[in-house]
Amino acid sequence: MNTSFASSTPAAAAPATISVIVPTYREAANIRRLVNAIADVRNDHAMDLDLWLMDDQSRDDTRAEVEKLGSGWVHLVERTGPRGLSPAVLDGFSVSKGQRVVVMDADLSHPAATIPELLRALDAGADFVFGSRYVKHGRTAEGWGFWRYLNSKCATLLARPLARLSDPMSGFFAFDRSRLEAADTLNPVGYKIGLELLVKSRATRVVEVPIHFAKRTAGKSKLSFVQQLLYLEHLRRLYLFKLFGPRPGAARKPASRR
Repeated sequence: MNTSFASSTPAAAAPATISVIVPTYREAANIRRLVNAIADVRNDHAMDLDLWLMDDQSRDDTRAEVEKLGSGWVHLVERTGPRGLSPAVLDGFSVSKGQRVVVMDADLSHPAATIPELLRALDAGADFVFGSRYVKHGRTAEGWGFWRYLNSKCATLLARPLARLSDPMSGFFAFDRSRLEAADTLNPVGYKIGLELLVKSRATRVVEVPIHFAKRTAGKSKLSFVQQLLYLEHLRRLYLFKLFGPRPGAARKPASRR
């Protein structure tokens, strides 16, 4: 991927054991609460954790908000390549160094307090862990809306032959970096990078952890009709991969930039 970066990462910062990757686009209003929630987890559980905010040329107050926080473990990467959630997360895989990787959204819908539980599932032997709205004890916020719920369930059913999970769409997941090394070429379209990595790394021990999926209170949802069409194209590609394997000569994406 031909992407260049403008990063606020300190050159001498030591790699953390756990890297949390969050794609952002015009989420300045959520940055402080997001960082504070992750900081609580980091401090309460004495985690060697860093945060990578992969920003898609927001041109808002995102940089100012990060600079106000002044936290050495929070890195803002201002991407200048093609915009998109999946490319942003892939670039996050490249620039981060943690041996454990967590991906979550910037809109505060994913509970940072659940990160330790995701990591405990990895400790117990899982290849891949999803935060799920639909397993027992999982739930969504009131007022989420019937049509949004229906859209989510339909998307899940369409992906069922690829991943027999209750909520592979959640966008909140964790894995060991070795899954990247095991994966065939990652070339997702749209926004479901977790499903892409799950399928192409051939993960077999997959665990779902219940979460409370909160309603966005600031900023604007990036889900659009175009994104839904891209999701269908993404599924088409994954079904072809599942049936026929990787394209001959396809190269693996490097796990990180050394």
